[in-house]
Amino acid sequence: DISCDAAIVFAERHADLADEMAAKERDPRRVDELKRIADVCRWVPANAPRNFWEAIQMYWFVHLGTITELNGWDAMNPGHFDQHLAPFYERELAAGTLTRDDAKELICCFWVKVNNHPAPPKVGITARESGTYNDFTNINIGGVKRDGSDGVSDVSYIMLEVVEELHILQPGSSVHVSSRTPDKFLKAACRVIRQGHGYPSVFNPDIYIQEMLRSGKSIEDAREGGCSGCIEVGAFGKEAYVLTGYLNAPKVFEVTLNNGVDPVTGKVAGIETGDPRDFTTFEELYDAFHKQLNFIIDQKIRVSNYIDKMFAKYAPAPFLSVVMDDCITNGKDYYDSGPRYNTSYIQCCGLGTVTDSLAALKKHVLEDGKFSMDEVLDAIATNFDGKEPMRQTILNKTPFFGNDDDYADSIARRIYDDLLDAIDGKPNIKRDGKYHLNMLSTTCHIYFGKVMGATPNGRFAGKSISDGTSPSHGADTHGPSAVIRSLTKLDQVKSGGTLLNQRFLPSLLKREGDVAKLASLIRSYFALGGHHIQFNIVDTATLKAAQKCPEDYKDLLVRMAGYSDYFNDMNEDLQQEVIDRTENESF
Repeated sequence: DISCDAAIVFAERHADLADEMAAKERDPRRVDELKRIADVCRWVPANAPRNFWEAIQMYWFVHLGTITELNGWDAMNPGHFDQHLAPFYERELAAGTLTRDDAKELICCFWVKVNNHPAPPKVGITARESGTYNDFTNINIGGVKRDGSDGVSDVSYIMLEVVEELHILQPGSSVHVSSRTPDKFLKAACRVIRQGHGYPSVFNPDIYIQEMLRSGKSIEDAREGGCSGCIEVGAFGKEAYVLTGYLNAPKVFEVTLNNGVDPVTGKVAGIETGDPRDFTTFEELYDAFHKQLNFIIDQKIRVSNYIDKMFAKYAPAPFLSVVMDDCITNGKDYYDSGPRYNTSYIQCCGLGTVTDSLAALKKHVLEDGKFSMDEVLDAIATNFDGKEPMRQTILNKTPFFGNDDDYADSIARRIYDDLLDAIDGKPNIKRDGKYHLNMLSTTCHIYFGKVMGATPNGRFAGKSISDGTSPSHGADTHGPSAVIRSLTKLDQVKSGGTLLNQRFLPSLLKREGDVAKLASLIRSYFALGGHHIQFNIVDTATLKAAQKCPEDYKDLLVRMAGYSDYFNDMNEDLQQEVIDRTENESF
């Protein structure tokens, strides 16, 4: 009751201020506008919205209440916002009480308000892991309705126009393209993508609905679900899906190669799995990695379960519990198993890096005998000092992930399946739910690379590891079609999200026919079972010019991970990571 009363009092203060401003205003048009604002704020959130304006204002107050109560970096999401607003829009449009331009202006205002509320500045290790001030609000556009029909409406197109025209940092936007989605809508989204802002990202409801059904959700709740934050999916308004931290898979492999010791710190970080210099088969090597992976994941789950207990006891979320289904019915807080569904995600980073490292050792050491295990391990221990010929052999003669080559792709699939076996379905004891795998890195893959030595795939010490499920930088040499074929060898229905970054030259999308090609690439990926894909449409020359003359590129937005950021606001490491991504010149 106190939380609800607080939200109502907060809204009434807005109404009082609007009335005060109206009393001093001389412009009759502005007076009418201020009085309308006062009326709206006196009605919502105390009552259900009756029209389009009240619906948007209602959500804004809920959004403010939630992000004020919680950590400012938590993703607060209105769900399928276009679907929520469409009935109000269509009813008022028919009645003549709202025009399309009026609706667009209100949506623009909402976008600007979200953009003006950045997350709190990060400090210490958190700042080094992720330098963004984005609060990860993600507006889902399109998708399917509760009954399974197509969810695209005119409001969906208006939102795409707003994304394209405003060109601002947040809120994030994502389009949801099912087999029922009209090609017209997908192509409209692709035209926004080619502007190079990094928005919108693209999701596949046909896959993530299956993901949610597999994890025990009803078909209606799954259809109404979608993406919150970066790429993780859940049932909007009914599920507490908490990200419990990141798993550095290449670091686990590095510890394996040193028999349980972290070579960077010299400290014991895992279990003894044997000296790899004694291994003579790939199965011995992989089995050691598998054991190390299981051990470290078990430790992570133990710590995460303890943190859950702390949140439930010391950090309740009463306001969020009001707007989350079943918390009141169950008499339990959001953090204490109150919602209908309770999921804990473990985000895994570096699939491409660890796959390519295993492939390199399998190919050049354990099969072909080009190098001995001693030679490779000594080389990575010295950051390939004096071993550039070896490094070039590895870089140019190894089957790498992302090229539709089963040699590497089968290793990636094996790692992915073993991650699922280690994580999926484990109980998050306090929250009465389960753990789930999420292939997401945000920007941790850059920080994780900094705390690692060189790796057997030819990567230098301190350099970024691969992000999400994307191939290692420069490893995907056969174009985006090969990348999506590699990615869809992973059973993406089994995870809660798989992030795929792609970078295209702007010249690749100049013509209208090129937009159709991009739409076809997305359709093909999703038909094969892809969960998510996002694009940077920018060339290397532009990025390097922005580094040299940032004042000339103040509005340059790029796609970093599950969000976009101004290139000039990113530190040099983040900038370089975007530059290092493979630059595709053809489909």
